Amino acid sequence: MLIKKLVLASVLATLANSVFAAQVYPLTVENCGIKETFTRAPQRVVTVGQHETELLLAMGLEKKISATSVWFGPLPDAVAERGKGLKKLADNAPSFEAVTAQNPDLVLAQYHWHIGPQGETGTREQFATLGIPTWISPADCIGKSVTDSSNADGVRSTPFSIAEIEREIDELATLFDVQSQGKKLNEALNLRIQKAQTRVASQHVKPLKVVFWFSSSRLKGDPWVAGDYGAPGWISHTLGLKNIIDSRDEWPAVTWEHIVQAQPDVIVIAEMSRRLYPADDVAVKKAFLYDDPVTRNLPAVKKGHIIVVPAMSLNPSLRNVDAVEAISEKLAAFQAER
Repeated sequence: MLIKKLVLASVLATLANSVFAAQVYPLTVENCGIKETFTRAPQRVVTVGQHETELLLAMGLEKKISATSVWFGPLPDAVAERGKGLKKLADNAPSFEAVTAQNPDLVLAQYHWHIGPQGETGTREQFATLGIPTWISPADCIGKSVTDSSNADGVRSTPFSIAEIEREIDELATLFDVQSQGKKLNEALNLRIQKAQTRVASQHVKPLKVVFWFSSSRLKGDPWVAGDYGAPGWISHTLGLKNIIDSRDEWPAVTWEHIVQAQPDVIVIAEMSRRLYPADDVAVKKAFLYDDPVTRNLPAVKKGHIIVVPAMSLNPSLRNVDAVEAISEKLAAFQAER
């Protein structure tokens, strides 16, 4: 009998250690320099940014989402079913009134420019006067600022890393008391990264040169391409590529002459449903690359080494891992063609 009791006690102890303890409230969290206190897990969340929407869906929190906004494209297959029927306030930035009308107990924002000092939707102070807590993705404030010399997307003092997204997953999982889901999500992301790295390992003697083209305000003007300190920089380093744009700005405008001089081996272009500018359209981007006398002789264009990925996957988000996978698969296919 004593042995049975000891065995049972051992099993129960093991189970206890494997299960996360319930979160104790009130809980005070610090986010981008502002402290917020929660008396319970948020129940009515408005997301201002597709990354935040997808992050909550990935942790099984779809029932906590009251409304969404700022969409770049459709949801990925992994969370599309969970996201069916979500209320959409706006494809772009919603108004302050539209957000507060949802009576949220938390507003999650992907970018400072929506919920920040100059927030297009509103400032954190405005929401605070109504007793509404706010959250900005740490990836948009850690080692990053918008300065007089940077563009509107901001400049980074330290390179972006997927660790910032993993940190956000941990922090929101704690806030919503779903730590086990957060842990599983981070483990899955790391496993996918490792598989992608294995796929491209030892494929090239020297790193392939790559440029990431998001869009352009004018088709024949300077394109917005990725600097080396943003998410595409992390994607490049993860896959052993060399980003030809050595800039700390996230999306600087660079001349095509500069890009041609660097002779990129691969061009990654962003796909989005947004149509603010002609170059938002992938088909327009491709037609320009193949038709323009300046770009059509680039090695990447001549060989057809143009990779299309969702725009969401090129800004700090869960989707950065999608981009790593998609680009690694294409690189492996390009190698097989040789």
